[in-house]
Amino acid sequence: MALSSNVDNDNLTCVLYGIRDLRLEQRPIPQPGENEVLLKIQCVGICGSDVHYLVHGNIGNFIVKEPMVIGHEASGIVIKTGKGVTNLKVGDRVAIEPGVSCRKCSFCKTGKYNLCPDMQFCATPPFDGNLTRYYVHAADFCYKLPDCMTLEEGALLEPLSVGVHACKKANITVGSTILILGAGPIGLATLATAKAMGASHIYITDLTEYRLNLAREMGASKTILIKRSFSDEEAISHVKNGMDHKLPDVTLDCSGFQQTMKMGIEITKSGGILVIVGMGASGNVQLPLFNALSREVDIKGVFRYANDYPNALEMVASKSVNLKPLITHHFKLENSLEAFKTAETGEGGAIKVMIHCD
Repeated sequence: MALSSNVDNDNLTCVLYGIRDLRLEQRPIPQPGENEVLLKIQCVGICGSDVHYLVHGNIGNFIVKEPMVIGHEASGIVIKTGKGVTNLKVGDRVAIEPGVSCRKCSFCKTGKYNLCPDMQFCATPPFDGNLTRYYVHAADFCYKLPDCMTLEEGALLEPLSVGVHACKKANITVGSTILILGAGPIGLATLATAKAMGASHIYITDLTEYRLNLAREMGASKTILIKRSFSDEEAISHVKNGMDHKLPDVTLDCSGFQQTMKMGIEITKSGGILVIVGMGASGNVQLPLFNALSREVDIKGVFRYANDYPNALEMVASKSVNLKPLITHHFKLENSLEAFKTAETGEGGAIKVMIHCD
């Protein structure tokens, strides 16, 4: 399949060289290999992990040692197909699942491909991301968008898939009482998912009022503002009072700090489930495990997602979930440095900052 006529020599790309060293530069337009497609990237959302790499240069053992293209929440338009591609054609609008697994190991074969040891995930060192005008990706990890969905919604399928994966792990059912710790983009996507899955009472916490205001608009039963000055014990007591001492069947920690993990253990009802979604803690943490063990609170971790993009797509297409309110700021690719500054500082009540590449 030949390149369409709209391909030119402009492949402006956002590259992270090191801590606080983010640059815009021109790179060659790649060519798709077998079972791959060349995409003209349209929308890329800035994730908290992108900001973390910019500020700290690493996330855990994933360290930026060489220049790395940033970005992984993306949508695009197919402009060229490689040999063997049958599921997509030129002109298709797609959401990009950013992780490509080996498809051969035991994890891949049992459907847990997010745990594949040879996973190649966008903007996770040493692999480049997709904040660029032209990008090549595996065709079977691209999902065609129906006409009723926008390209912005396509980019939002990535954080939504995290929420879907977390809620599946939590076994949320009709009538569940849920506590979500953290009202950032992942917390809000998890809120939307839990509501769509039938949770009847959804409580959510955060440190900032503007995020909680949006959580209420998205259907939270009650929001709880936590002060940064609170000790662990004060925060736990404050949340319990905010929930009128109605303990949750499921707590989803979308922050992942020691205080929120501890809170999740101590507040979740006996026999309930705590799912740790966020990865805010960069080192070891101390947790009251005896409390969890003596009350049979199941603690589960989630890492990205697996087989969740189709569910996320259907939820948006069917209008069961509306994530458009999450997008608070828009920037052109040429203004990516300003976009990252906004995402880092939260200036202007930023929640999800969207970069438009075309």
